[in-house]
Amino acid sequence: MFQENRVQFKVFNDPIHGHIELHPLLVKIIDTPQFQRLRNIKQLGAVYFVYPGASHNRFEHSIGVAYLAGELVKALQTRQLELEINEKDILCVQIAGLCHDLGHGPFSHLYDQKFLPKAGRGEWKHEQGSIDMFNHMVKSNNLEPVMEELGLEPDDIVFIKEMINPPNEAQGQEWQYRGRKQDKAFLYDIVSNKRNGIDVDKFDYLARDAYHLGFQSNFDYHRFMKFARVCDVDGKKLICTRDKEVHNLYDLFHTRLCLHRRACQHKVNTILSVMIADAFLKAENVQEMQIQGSGGKEFTLSTAIKDMEAYTKLTDHVFEQILNSTSEELGEAREILQKIITRDFPKCVGEIRLQEPFQEDENFDSFVEAKTKEWQARLAEPIPEEPDELTADDFVILGNTMDYGNNTEDPVNNMYFYSKYNPNVAREISADQRSRIRTTIFSEHLIRVYCRRTDENSVLAAREHFARLDVADEVAEAQRLEKESTSSED
Repeated sequence: MFQENRVQFKVFNDPIHGHIELHPLLVKIIDTPQFQRLRNIKQLGAVYFVYPGASHNRFEHSIGVAYLAGELVKALQTRQLELEINEKDILCVQIAGLCHDLGHGPFSHLYDQKFLPKAGRGEWKHEQGSIDMFNHMVKSNNLEPVMEELGLEPDDIVFIKEMINPPNEAQGQEWQYRGRKQDKAFLYDIVSNKRNGIDVDKFDYLARDAYHLGFQSNFDYHRFMKFARVCDVDGKKLICTRDKEVHNLYDLFHTRLCLHRRACQHKVNTILSVMIADAFLKAENVQEMQIQGSGGKEFTLSTAIKDMEAYTKLTDHVFEQILNSTSEELGEAREILQKIITRDFPKCVGEIRLQEPFQEDENFDSFVEAKTKEWQARLAEPIPEEPDELTADDFVILGNTMDYGNNTEDPVNNMYFYSKYNPNVAREISADQRSRIRTTIFSEHLIRVYCRRTDENSVLAAREHFARLDVADEVAEAQRLEKESTSSED
């Protein structure tokens, strides 16, 4: 029997959501070492070296997601009694929101998207780390009896983990979740929505990141919650919204794009993320950087993901550990980080904006990787009467993708809308309901060129070299071949 009436909620004061109440079980989770670890992991990674206000961490973001998850599911419960949402459902959704980022490594996405691929572990994702850390947290802090006392059963624990890392649904696939039956499918879209990306995780980080970066966010998640409603769509119960809210959703994805353009993929943050990942790689096998895990076994910066006791100790502090070390073995890694601190990092000397996006990001990455050495050599070709002596190694070439969250596709195509006059029937938005004043292109690719030499003369010379680099025809040909390949596959 689920016990809810005997608990005393605690109040937290959050800069984004104001005074919020959290269930005592959530507080117990917050007070574990595994969750407290998130205090030391920057929400926006290396962006803090670009924007001084970006000092917020995964800790407060996770609390915000837990709160919003509860608010959304409670709104649905109040509005639609026929959904039979119970207090146990609400608590499970809140726990999933609270624990969804437990698996992040140092500097958040920098760890699993930049460093681990360099270390040969690119298949690992932080969502799986969150499941592993959740299991470790429950066991090491003896939370099972507390959960059982509150009435949470094994299926509820499965439900929580399925919400943290839901599988990708295939078209026509049978119901694959074990935590809840298909009549509560909509609960799986609240924390991590794989269908269209509209979830409370995004609601919180857009509001929180904009606040700390000093940006303006036009998306109003309060309106979304007011108009959110569960409808039956092709036999599935999905969270839908009013047809007039389509503009608010475009504001959501446009705000995400602006955040990536101005912060996450800022030209300085991009190169700093690569440098930090390189420093971690050079420190990977140094004895001083080994992390002790379960049974006294030692792990490296990349293998710590295999042992949650070791991973609990791995946070942003490794940056300072390398920087302040006097070890000769860490000399190269330390030198890289010192260049970040002294602002002596490679300078962006130009960028190429592709006229059409690649259909898949992997194809774009492969194209940039294949062309990098060739372009570096062409960039190093001497300019007549200019004895700059730049070499191919002086140039760094990086690809960047910016989109609305669904590659080249319109993400709103995966959302369903109901009308004021027929709230129980939802369908895709029709063409005549979309504003003609909107974007029709949802993805773009940039290729940025950096110069490792930072003295003024070298940077000026590098800019001249970049001005002579004409790769438009090569990119156009690659995209033509990609289109032909995509068409033949279809």
